[in-house]
Amino acid sequence: MTTTPRVLVVRPATPDDRAFVVATARRLADFGPPPWRAVDEVVLREQRALTEFFDRAEPGSALYVATRDDEALGFILLTTHDDYFTGEQVGHVDIIAVLESGEGQGVGGALMREAEQWGRANGYRRLTLNVFDRNDRARRIYEHLGWRPETVHYIKVL
Repeated sequence: MTTTPRVLVVRPATPDDRAFVVATARRLADFGPPPWRAVDEVVLREQRALTEFFDRAEPGSALYVATRDDEALGFILLTTHDDYFTGEQVGHVDIIAVLESGEGQGVGGALMREAEQWGRANGYRRLTLNVFDRNDRARRIYEHLGWRPETVHYIKVL
């Protein structure tokens, strides 16, 4: 018996993806918010950003969902920012999350490649992202995909 290969598809999000995307943001708590950040503080802020996208997407933003056999496995939210040093508009990966069931299957890489295509299509010369310092797994993946650290953001809790 021959099996049909399962194809990974990355597509623009639709209103029907809202529940999946907002719920999947909870995965962000699994990857190293620092001790001074409450998990709910991080997750609720990310969920609010996603809800705002579905309610009224900002110009220059996009949301993509990765699926396999119509099963949603991850998403990426992309926005536009001004580069601090040059003022030039750049694409920014605001949020990327992959379900545990999609880990190690190329879902994150496919979403990041979609971000690059989106950035090029919008004429950006650079993409940026932020990642928690302790999220070593994500940092290894980003660096494997050609991303490099530029600045390090420090915080002192008072």
